Amino acid sequence: MHEPRDPEPVAERGEPGVVATDGDGSVGYRGVTACHAVGISYRQLDYWARTALVVPSVRDASGSGTQRLYSFRDLVVLKVVKRLLDAGVSLQNIRKAIEALRSRGVEDLAGITLISDGTTVYECRSPEEVVDLLQGGQGVFGIAIGGAFKEIQGSLSHLPAEPATPGGGESAETASEVVGDELAARRARRRAG
Repeated sequence: MHEPRDPEPVAERGEPGVVATDGDGSVGYRGVTACHAVGISYRQLDYWARTALVVPSVRDASGSGTQRLYSFRDLVVLKVVKRLLDAGVSLQNIRKAIEALRSRGVEDLAGITLISDGTTVYECRSPEEVVDLLQGGQGVFGIAIGGAFKEIQGSLSHLPAEPATPGGGESAETASEVVGDELAARRARRRAG
């Protein structure tokens, strides 16, 4: 399986905010384009860059008149931050989660999977391993009910079973009638009870 490539940007034709090239040939997206692509305000984008939440990797602003240039991967990270905000995670917790990832050496934030319950942020490392980024990397686990169901079915296929009714020799039709009668009897006892 190959890693998906970033889409090829359109060559600059003088459109404001579309695509710009740096002196070394790197291509990036201006702030206005990033805002439109991600669905955030320019004020948010500027604040996130100034506070180092998401710093443009192609070119950061270096004084008056220079423009930040964001890579495609930067835009993906910006979109993740926006989705976490939309899910109800506070900007403070998002910042903590990203700092936790960076402190562990995760530079390519676009290459990871994050999960949120609206309060905290989890990194999904594999189908079996999820880490709570806000609790110092404490591991959490999930149980896939479908997987447990299939696992039990497979285990039971090799093990003996016994009839649930006393006597055990009734046909399937009789057994279902007994189960139906047993349920009816339980309901009647509850009503009378």
